[in-house]
Amino acid sequence: MEIDLQLRLGERLRCSIGSDEPYWALVPKSLPPLDLRLDDIQLLVEKASQALGRLDGLSTVLPNTQLFLYMYVRKEAVLSSQIEGTQSSLSDLLLYESAEAPGVPLHDVQEVSNYVAAMNYGLERLRDGFPISLRLIRELHAVLMQGVRGGGKSPGEFRRSQNWIGGSGPASAHHVPPPPDKVLDCMSELEKFIHNRAERLPILIRVALVHHQFETIHPFLDGNGRLGRLLITLLLCESGVLSAPILYLSLYFKENRQEYYQHLQQVRETGDWESWLRFFLEGVIEVAQQATLAARDILALVQADRAKIAEVGRSAGSALQVFNYLEKKPLALIPEMVAALKLTTPTVTAALQNLIRLEIVQEVTGKQRGRIFVYQGYMRVLERGIDA
Repeated sequence: MEIDLQLRLGERLRCSIGSDEPYWALVPKSLPPLDLRLDDIQLLVEKASQALGRLDGLSTVLPNTQLFLYMYVRKEAVLSSQIEGTQSSLSDLLLYESAEAPGVPLHDVQEVSNYVAAMNYGLERLRDGFPISLRLIRELHAVLMQGVRGGGKSPGEFRRSQNWIGGSGPASAHHVPPPPDKVLDCMSELEKFIHNRAERLPILIRVALVHHQFETIHPFLDGNGRLGRLLITLLLCESGVLSAPILYLSLYFKENRQEYYQHLQQVRETGDWESWLRFFLEGVIEVAQQATLAARDILALVQADRAKIAEVGRSAGSALQVFNYLEKKPLALIPEMVAALKLTTPTVTAALQNLIRLEIVQEVTGKQRGRIFVYQGYMRVLERGIDA
């Protein structure tokens, strides 16, 4: 029996702000959607789950999982922020974290850095046993918006005024989220769904539903997109599907930006949740496969480069120490390597010259002072898709 998709549509409320033209705001129905049909996408659910399993298993055999995660979280931060219009690159972020001036406006890099901080904060809270809740969501938002554009728009607080997506005002907008007096009720219903274990939907379906509902409610005045994408990974980690935060969908959403927005809007206008779920699951499969390939490539790269260094002879020891540091931080300066490794400046400089000769490291400034050295192969793997 075909379901009447109109029964899934939320309530449209006629609103007005002062003397401005009246508009219609959408209050979405609580999750889960009525009579959700998963038969046609069950195979996708299984394929996505298998792809996640392979990725999660591979993360345990990396020589240093934490180092991979350190860089992968930063790649996600760059991509998620690029969707919102920032111009920061992965190199810019690493320069910023090294207290060196990046090549883009400082506020762009600060936004990316805040995303990293919010992700790490959320993961730490989960490790401490704190559930994904309205309180945690507000805390994450406060970290995300600290000191950046939009930072004056009530960071850490649900909005008390109307926002909209597209158009010059709510009357001409593509989507008008719930009025401010409905936001807390909508978010409370979303929180209930997140913790409703009696609702036996596959975890990937639940995460896809939560992400869409969060974007539709748009509970904050700014930062909703970044926080909504961050929640995907946190939900997968909280559920135990991922033992480490190694899956991020921002690259997929960036490469398919128009289709992403169209699917979000299609659910709001037609109630077609199944098409959104199919799009989301296809993204999980694609991104999990890309991350698996990146992890394998980095594993092979590090092993091959270690073998090159071993052939240097007597100077291999210091070269390997510097190489180990560049694994942790593939963009670095001589003074920080000297301080971290407790080696002399001439020793670090000589080791870097060996690594340059082996075509493992590249100096990227061409200057005599403030030189920056990059583990170029590692960065090439991580930067796939960032400039696409």
